[in-house]
Amino acid sequence: MQAASSSAHCDRRQFGRREFLSLLGLGLARQAQARKAEGKWNFVLILADDMGWTDLGCYGSQFYRTPNIDRLAAEGMRFTDAYAAAPVCSPTRAAILTGQYPARLRVTDWIPGLEPPGMMLRQPEWVRHLPHEATTIPELLRPAGYLSASIGKWHLGGEGSYPEQHGFDRNIAGTNAAQPKTYFAPYGIPTLKEGPAGEYLTDRLAEEAVGWLSEVGSRPFFLYMSHFAVHMPIQGKQHLVKEYEGRIRPGLSHSHPVYAAMIESLDQAVGRLLATLEQLKVADRTVVIFTSDNGGVIKPQHITSMEPLRGEKGTLYEGGIRVPLIIRWPGVSAPGSLSRVPVSSIDLLPTIADIAGLPLPQGGVDGQSLVPLLKGGRSLEREALYWHYPHYNLHQALTPMTPSGAIRKGEWKLIERYEDGRLELYNLREDIGERFNLAASRPEKARELQQELEAWRKAVNAQMPTRVPENYDPRKTEEWLRSRGLR
Repeated sequence: MQAASSSAHCDRRQFGRREFLSLLGLGLARQAQARKAEGKWNFVLILADDMGWTDLGCYGSQFYRTPNIDRLAAEGMRFTDAYAAAPVCSPTRAAILTGQYPARLRVTDWIPGLEPPGMMLRQPEWVRHLPHEATTIPELLRPAGYLSASIGKWHLGGEGSYPEQHGFDRNIAGTNAAQPKTYFAPYGIPTLKEGPAGEYLTDRLAEEAVGWLSEVGSRPFFLYMSHFAVHMPIQGKQHLVKEYEGRIRPGLSHSHPVYAAMIESLDQAVGRLLATLEQLKVADRTVVIFTSDNGGVIKPQHITSMEPLRGEKGTLYEGGIRVPLIIRWPGVSAPGSLSRVPVSSIDLLPTIADIAGLPLPQGGVDGQSLVPLLKGGRSLEREALYWHYPHYNLHQALTPMTPSGAIRKGEWKLIERYEDGRLELYNLREDIGERFNLAASRPEKARELQQELEAWRKAVNAQMPTRVPENYDPRKTEEWLRSRGLR
């Protein structure tokens, strides 16, 4: 009896020591991990959906209220000539996450896309999900100990190609849907726990982001904050809508009160995220990037305006592809700095890799690191940016687009129409609104850029549409457009 008691006492004493050593080791490991994490930059990439180039106060809007995003610009660098890699969402999102041109990925249209009947050209067999062989930002960062979350819109493939299958540790609200059914709960999003009736989706996503950041602890992190806003359906919180109704006055290029309310809610969500970084004491080592996946939407309701730019979402004119881009890199990018160098969605992955001190994926990337610009440089070692859109985009009712490609080289931009080879040449320094086609008066320049565009297509193995003259029937196209309320 006494021996048993002594043995039990000895076991308890040994267990306590083991437990103590285990806890001590765990504590030391966490301290070491925290010290290691302190030397790493965190990354927050905030992606708006369908936000036009002038839809922010810091980009010239006199109607929309965006104090938090404006403050982000005041504390970092604002890019005047930033471009989406495509005029529609899915290919740009693929380019952002991989650093590769949509043409190389063969994700060239919004998923699943639309092909009108009766058209002269037939679209190629393009890929309707993010290719698994392409390395994404979270896959690049994971070996360095980063945690990652995708919160909000995904739209890069269904089950089997969700964020979890592309390197993200957490997926909240991401599916293959292009837009929410509604911005007010119940949402019906299978990857998002249902909220209380009337809850606003943009607010909810901000809450989810705050919760995830609070869970991360001392680990370095990458947050892909991909808002559904300001994509359709155009729905805003009623008290904000009423406020904007009272702010409408003649002469404003922006005047849609519901869209304005959506933008303000998005700005408030950004503000909440920035405040959380401060509260968690990680703001000074977190790089924050804000951009959009394509230009804004005009349509007959005049939702927004990209003036002085021409065109809208779905076109290769500046209004369809020029987007806001703001990067705050604390202690590195000068507060309130401005860059007029043409940059693109494809540049975000190599920029993050450069800041994190990590090698680029073995498969390579098409983009370039923006670190030289963020450190005060005035140029990149790149001659041109390219676009390839082998699809018809007729559902943008005001400015329909036929299959086309484009190149931006310095101040010059060329658009090539694939149906008939027609060229449009613009000098963006003198004509940012693309009003004057100089292809006839500057044929040498037009041909030079067209040849460079063609060479690039071959280099990335771009898929081209095929001609089907036997199927060409404009009457079928008109009937199709009328059936969708576009005529």
